[in-house]
Amino acid sequence: MKNVTDSFVSLGHWPYAGSFGFNTDILATNPINLSVVLGVLIFFGKGVLSDLLDNRKQRILNTIRNSEELREGAIEQLEKARARLRKVEIEADQFRVNGYSEIERERLNLINSTYKTLEQLENYKNEIIHFEQQRASNQVRQRVFQQALQGALGTLNSCLNSELHLRTIGANIGILGAMKGITD
Repeated sequence: MKNVTDSFVSLGHWPYAGSFGFNTDILATNPINLSVVLGVLIFFGKGVLSDLLDNRKQRILNTIRNSEELREGAIEQLEKARARLRKVEIEADQFRVNGYSEIERERLNLINSTYKTLEQLENYKNEIIHFEQQRASNQVRQRVFQQALQGALGTLNSCLNSELHLRTIGANIGILGAMKGITD
């Protein structure tokens, strides 16, 4: 106890300015004051600090919870997107296979229709050639007939008199009449 009273007695004793040394006086160095201030801060600040930490903890937990929910939602969307992708890839493969087979089918149809068209054109060409040959033959026959007829008429006109000429015309009209009666 003597030490404690000595410390109160020596409160008025301060070291001189400019001196260097350790101050062993407890009251002069304020450890009690500091411990009281720290105790008050801890006592009253503990609730505020605890509330701040609890609020921060709740915000962190809420952020983590929201992040987990977003992550789960993103995973679900990713799985849906992957399923859609697989479905689209399967459909694309089917379209590709069907497209190739459709292209091959169309190619064969085009080749077949081209052959048919070529055959029709060949037949049409042959018909035109045959028609032109017949027409040329008919024209040649008509010319030959006309020339023969003109030659015959020239010969008859030079050899025949008008009486013989009238009898030949009458005989020919009779032959034509008889032919007409047979065809009717």
